Amino acid sequence: MLKLISATPSPYARKVRIALAEKNIAFELITEVPWNQGALTELHNPLAKLPVMLLEDGSSIFDSRYILDYLEWVYPETPLLPSDIADRLLAKKLEVLADGVCDAVVLLFFERMRGASASAEWTARQTHKIEAGVSALARLIGSRKFAVADQFGLGDIAVGSVLGYLKVRFQEFDWQILYPALAQYSAILEQRPSFQHTQPYPQTISDKVV
Repeated sequence: MLKLISATPSPYARKVRIALAEKNIAFELITEVPWNQGALTELHNPLAKLPVMLLEDGSSIFDSRYILDYLEWVYPETPLLPSDIADRLLAKKLEVLADGVCDAVVLLFFERMRGASASAEWTARQTHKIEAGVSALARLIGSRKFAVADQFGLGDIAVGSVLGYLKVRFQEFDWQILYPALAQYSAILEQRPSFQHTQPYPQTISDKVV
């Protein structure tokens, strides 16, 4: 059976968990804080980043985009990417944007852990990336029920995961007010069982990170 090393707030790991659920692929979930001493993550990913998927042959793969590609190729049932090339490229573009917003939120989260030593310029730069990225996502999705080709897929998983992450790590950003259509889109996604069963929430980081 596949095993997935995950962290509860991680939007990257949530993407994989949602994909596994939507494809109805059985797996064992291993939850940890990758920053804490003794974490399994570094044993299976030299970059010490989540998510990590342990394959049945004992090998591992990592990076959410690579894992999602693996699942799409090896488990083609219930495809999450459309067959049309233009639609497929749009789904991947949405994923890149969503992951970029996630990256900025993570950088901002750890910069704020520096307290009084946090850089105002760095904070402003990451905040701008988040706001511009969400604006682009709202524009690309518009008022559609699903992000690409009127069918649930990778684009929805990526965008839905970052919007859920913002609710945990960047609550002061009122994107729901700025983009009501995007807020409605997010609310519909969150009704799916795969989203309901993967709700993000914070973990306690016991080891010093910054």
